[in-house]
Amino acid sequence: MLKYIEGGVCAAQGFRAAGIHVGVKTHAAWKKDVALIVSDVDCAAAAMFTTNVVKAAPIHVDRKHLADGKARAIVANSGNANACAPQGEENAIKMCAAAAKAIGCPPEDVLVSSTGVIGQTLKVQVIEEGMPALYEALEHSVEASDAAAHAIMTTDTVKKEVAVETVIGGKTVRMGGIAKGSGMIHPNMGTMLCFLTTDCAISPVMIRAALKEVVSKTFNRISVDGDTSTNDSCIVLANGLAGNAEITEQGADYQAFTEALMTLCTELARKMAADGEGAKHLITCTVTGAVDEKTAETVARSVISSTLTKAAIFGADANWGRVLCAMGYSGAEFDPEAVDVAFASAAGEIAVCEQGRGLSFDEDLAKKILTEHDVEIRISMGAGPGAATCWGCDITYDYIKINGDYRT
Repeated sequence: MLKYIEGGVCAAQGFRAAGIHVGVKTHAAWKKDVALIVSDVDCAAAAMFTTNVVKAAPIHVDRKHLADGKARAIVANSGNANACAPQGEENAIKMCAAAAKAIGCPPEDVLVSSTGVIGQTLKVQVIEEGMPALYEALEHSVEASDAAAHAIMTTDTVKKEVAVETVIGGKTVRMGGIAKGSGMIHPNMGTMLCFLTTDCAISPVMIRAALKEVVSKTFNRISVDGDTSTNDSCIVLANGLAGNAEITEQGADYQAFTEALMTLCTELARKMAADGEGAKHLITCTVTGAVDEKTAETVARSVISSTLTKAAIFGADANWGRVLCAMGYSGAEFDPEAVDVAFASAAGEIAVCEQGRGLSFDEDLAKKILTEHDVEIRISMGAGPGAATCWGCDITYDYIKINGDYRT
């Protein structure tokens, strides 16, 4: 019933998007740097933000604008984080006002996001001046979602865009999203922006509950480099144009909605982990046999966050000792002598540790397995029904190159 479709944030009925260059990115005049997503009607809205104590100005503004659980549009820029910057909140409010004027809605119905360099004053005037052209560029099309997806990219090498279709309450419901994220990625959330749209009818209370549940098992289970940013935002808008009976409580319809949202966000999370700055490999760590899901998640997070494990995957070195070491300092309670570890990829699977002890294995086969782009670390803890999956990437020389001169 659930299937992937094209369209990104424009897949759902009643959503238009655009992305253009206005001049926030002065060093790259060919790169889009402002995106706009607009619903034809008011939406139920919810968001999850960074847990970093230092928060960017747009987050403070969005929290106020989301107080009533409703919104109509999202405006976002790349090239400047508008975090710890002069006139930060004032400039975020100006972005909302400019978008609201073009759309014809109250400024409080516009949500705002920024990403880029921290501490520099946002050139909000170029966004204000470019807003009429941005609004005129709005379309309900695959190309429009693509433009918006590119407009929020910073060090990303590829766009992150997914859409799905399902049936809820007897009606076809569509849901799509775009995201950016490549560096400063670590639970809880990282330097990521994610904008989700759906034509499902769902109340503000229930959409927030669904988003909170899904984010905890997707975006909060990825890590690139151990840094959590100031700007992390995941925003969802639901305009109800699919015509299903509004979801106002737990039940089959809510479960179907959450399943679709989970599928969507899992794919976007994987795309972010795979596009980690300088990365050559996507690392998936799946833990089974834990006492409970929380323990499994704690262990999997620790493994995909381990610098030494990342380095081993980069070198295609089946150094399973790095995995056990990361498990050991995760903070989870477990019996090391009950642990099994295997590496897997499209090239096959190889067991490297059983009952906490090393196995003799074919090093050439192990290297072949770890040379694939998508690599999985499979851990069995032999203690219970708990299971969880987290995603990360290897660390390479290019990561240092990218971040050594990011600001200059």
